Amino acid sequence: MVAVRGLNMTSPSSVGFWTLTRRRRGTSAVESVFLVIMAGLLFGPIVLLAAFSFNDSSIIGFPFRGFTLDWYREAMDESAAWESLRASLTIAIMVTPVCLFLGILSAFGLSRFRFRFRGAVSSFIFLSLVIPWLLIGVSGLIFFSAVEVRLSLWTVGAMHVVIAFPLVTALLSAQLVRLDPHIHEASLDLGATERETLRHVIVPLLLPTIGASAVFVFSWSFNNFIVSFFTAGFDNTFPIWVFSSLRQAGDLPIVNAIATLVSFVQIILIVGIWQLLRIRLERRGHDIRDVVAGA
Repeated sequence: MVAVRGLNMTSPSSVGFWTLTRRRRGTSAVESVFLVIMAGLLFGPIVLLAAFSFNDSSIIGFPFRGFTLDWYREAMDESAAWESLRASLTIAIMVTPVCLFLGILSAFGLSRFRFRFRGAVSSFIFLSLVIPWLLIGVSGLIFFSAVEVRLSLWTVGAMHVVIAFPLVTALLSAQLVRLDPHIHEASLDLGATERETLRHVIVPLLLPTIGASAVFVFSWSFNNFIVSFFTAGFDNTFPIWVFSSLRQAGDLPIVNAIATLVSFVQIILIVGIWQLLRIRLERRGHDIRDVVAGA
């Protein structure tokens, strides 16, 4: 009886059960470690940036000298920083609706119509998504110099449209391709015009994707440095001001303070908009991740 009981305790099913459990625990541990590492890489610099903005020392390093709010008080008096911040906000606010308009038109043209050289046009539009921004910035500088256009915030905005509206086109095209074409046909059969169908049927279905596209475009434009650096001339955007201020060691804590404030506001706005889109989609039974991916 003892031998039989011992045999039952080490039966293949029992060994398999515990092996499967260990595998699941091991997989969960690996996933947790991976998430911690990725979170550290993504958010660690922001946390350190915020921490050093309260350090009572102009030297960015450990150990901390003490807690202070002096850098935030000096940041409030930094007029050049706030002017550059205002310039970046203005450009992003102007670029976002332009990119949405061009993206919607190009997405409809590429997904709903068949015409000659459609593949070439599509490749040309999406080309800026794969070309390095460094090359785009240098090309923009050469182009504006050739046509004798003075570099300013207007040229920065024009180049931001070039790099951002293809993203809107890609997201909306993927959504339109998966949209049931019978919805459009049913609307026309019920007496609606093409304009009414677009306004009351198609666009409402695309609103979550349009909202997500607007978030991406605004973030791209506001945080862009490479293209802005080559096409801004003597004007400053916020990323350019940060880059120029980093050359002076005494301004580093002020840069940390302003960058912390801007990062905090950006995170709040993006998370808030994302949550609003998520709630709206969940009411319709959709997942925002699928919508952004074009599913």
